[in-house]
Amino acid sequence: QVHVVESGGGLVQPGGSLTLSCVASGFNLRRSAIGWFRQAPGKEREGISCLEDGSKSYYSDVVKGRFTMSRDNAKNTGYLQMNSLKPEDAAVYFCADDSNCAKVSAKDSRDSWGPGTQVTVSA
Repeated sequence: QVHVVESGGGLVQPGGSLTLSCVASGFNLRRSAIGWFRQAPGKEREGISCLEDGSKSYYSDVVKGRFTMSRDNAKNTGYLQMNSLKPEDAAVYFCADDSNCAKVSAKDSRDSWGPGTQVTVSA
């Protein structure tokens, strides 16, 4: 069975940092692009970043300069380092994979998603 599982969320104060992990099983993440999405209460899921094999990366304007993606292919894991967190960053964060970031960004509710990991930013 092929799937990804997110972890690393939690409660952090504004200005703080968290690192999320996306662990893949059943396939070799080395050949995939990894993307991160988030969904806040009452809002649609939005794509925020993507990292292709070969280190080409994309970030939405709302996270650019604060969030950084990386990957450890040996561990079949992708990461999202989140710095300077703001209350509006609070959401459930999901990861997804596909052959390239264009396909990752096209994922929607019809695709299979992991459980996500909750990020709460509050004083």
